[in-house]
Amino acid sequence: MTFCDIRQPATDSRAINVFLAEDHQITLWGLHQLIDAMQPRMQVVGCASTLAELLAHAELPGADVLLLDLDLGGEDAGAALSTLRQRGNAHVLVLTGADNIEQYRDAVLKGARGVVHKSAPAATILRAIERVSEGEVWLHRVLLGEVLGQLTDSGPVSAARCEDPDARRIAGLTPREREIVAILLQRSGAKLLSVADEVRMSEHTLRNHLTTIYSKLGVRGRLELHVYATAHGLAGPLPGTRGGGENS
Repeated sequence: MTFCDIRQPATDSRAINVFLAEDHQITLWGLHQLIDAMQPRMQVVGCASTLAELLAHAELPGADVLLLDLDLGGEDAGAALSTLRQRGNAHVLVLTGADNIEQYRDAVLKGARGVVHKSAPAATILRAIERVSEGEVWLHRVLLGEVLGQLTDSGPVSAARCEDPDARRIAGLTPREREIVAILLQRSGAKLLSVADEVRMSEHTLRNHLTTIYSKLGVRGRLELHVYATAHGLAGPLPGTRGGGENS
């Protein structure tokens, strides 16, 4: 039993509900204090120190963000990411004290919304929780570079194998959609409302564009779009394109 089990349940529905999965009790205690100090902006709704405890916990389905150490008592929590996502709507933010890039790349591809290092300042961890709760992506800069490096360093055989279908998908994007993708890559941590202002359209219109882009490229959300677009060199708008108005 951890100290979290004796805390009173959270009641503020406006707060970001955070579930902590960490097997080091001192780290768990520190995270609990850090997050609860942010009330009413965010609060801890539950804790687990083993994978079995996490999967069975009654408070997990009500969490907005699952702050997850992938090594829970010697078990690989990353292998259970698909099951964890089925248990509720919590966005997974991986909290790591190591630099196992392969493991974190796999976690991101399995649906984790981001990775933050345990050595990061408290303000950075809190900001990562806020961004992930809003559906944004948060990746430690060093890890982002290495993860994307592994994804793009696929070799000539892999490149030849996927060249035609990916080229067809990318060719299906309109210049406006290409511009939107480029801006999203440049501002990976920005809220959609801010991106919508930059491309001069409403947030609703931008979301409609994104739905079409996701469908054309065969990705399932903003994180997969970021990885796919970076891997395929969509970091800049087409030559001669400019942002348009609401109906662009």
